[in-house]
Amino acid sequence: MSTPPLRSPSAALFHRVVTELGVAPERMIENRRPPYPVPLPSRLATADLAWASVDAVTALAGIRRSPDPDRIALAYRSDRVLSIDGAAPGVWSPSSGFWRAGDGWIRTHGNYPHHAAALLRGLGLSAGAGVDEIRAVVGTQSAGDSIRGIVAAGGLAVAVRPEDPDLDRRLRESPLLEVTRLEPTKRSSGPPRALGHLPLTGVRVLDLTRVIAGPVCTRTLALLGADVLRVDPPHLAEPAWQHLDTGHGKRSTILDARSPRFAALLAEADVVVLGYRPASLDGLGLSPARLAEQHPGLVIAQLSAWGLDHPRRAGFDSLVQAESGIALAESTDGTTPAALPAQALDHSAGYLLAASVLALVERRRREGGSWWVRTSLRRIAAELLGMPRHAARSPERAFDDTAHTARFRVDGQDVTTARPAVPGLEFSPPRPWDADHPEW
Repeated sequence: MSTPPLRSPSAALFHRVVTELGVAPERMIENRRPPYPVPLPSRLATADLAWASVDAVTALAGIRRSPDPDRIALAYRSDRVLSIDGAAPGVWSPSSGFWRAGDGWIRTHGNYPHHAAALLRGLGLSAGAGVDEIRAVVGTQSAGDSIRGIVAAGGLAVAVRPEDPDLDRRLRESPLLEVTRLEPTKRSSGPPRALGHLPLTGVRVLDLTRVIAGPVCTRTLALLGADVLRVDPPHLAEPAWQHLDTGHGKRSTILDARSPRFAALLAEADVVVLGYRPASLDGLGLSPARLAEQHPGLVIAQLSAWGLDHPRRAGFDSLVQAESGIALAESTDGTTPAALPAQALDHSAGYLLAASVLALVERRRREGGSWWVRTSLRRIAAELLGMPRHAARSPERAFDDTAHTARFRVDGQDVTTARPAVPGLEFSPPRPWDADHPEW
């Protein structure tokens, strides 16, 4: 008896995704092998993770054209090609980065002004302190002392840690995309509101996300035809560049989640994408169980940084890379931490959640019910750490990115962004943040 051929890392991940999502075999397109590796040089299998994540969306959308590896790489690094009136925006705050402590390294995140201010307070520095002052303070105390001070002040910092194989193995024993049917009684969801050539035409998506992963998911849903309305709280402004990078095809408004108008929007939504800390959602009455109870037939996609076991903990891709062991796995000397070639946990989470929404909208049409899918950046990190890795980073492969960028005129500005990683489709222009009325 012949032995079946071994799956490539990307094919194995693709198979896991479609199996966990319960995709009907007759709807499935086989995973395509990339014609050449996605040019995201890394010791870890970042290229395979990216390919499988994008190809899952492509396949579930019924698109038979194979993705372009170069296009995927540029989409994952979209912040590097973004320009506004010909200038690249300042993406990273000076207070974000790796800092050597007295007994190791820490990683901080201060891209939002309130996080940067809290970081300085936590280190006992004045509001005008710069990189040299941060480096000096962190370098004279233990990593734990710096982290405790920063976190107590409301900032974000983690220790750069080695891998924990036992923890990662336990995480990989749980689903990458955990699907739960919250409403067991079969209900007819009816046909989509409109028929069109895109798979999500007529589907209304309420977008309650921020910072790359969630916005990449909802940007992809808009690309596939959904009516996406992003809702942000009144007290937390979004950096303009960040929304232009991931806001394609969506409308955006500011609204209190406790308001009657928000409740009315929610009552007419088909899908809700959640990207805030689980504890914060619970406090607003927006837990998945409560949403499904109040709105039968809803599809709920939830992302968090650290998973439901850490409902109050805030985090970002860079922090998860540092604490999970990725930063040391990517180190060139074994001691100095390094980052992945892109914020691959964020982008992969976005595409995998978009694939989940495609699958669960279809399952709702076939089976009825309310559906909840969830994942976390930490869970995706565990998956990446368990994939075959390379002895060293491959060299950076240069390619012409002009075919993979698009130009838009947005609110009087010339904006250049990456084109979609999903093949055969083009983005609608991003709109200015908070430019729309809170209505479908």
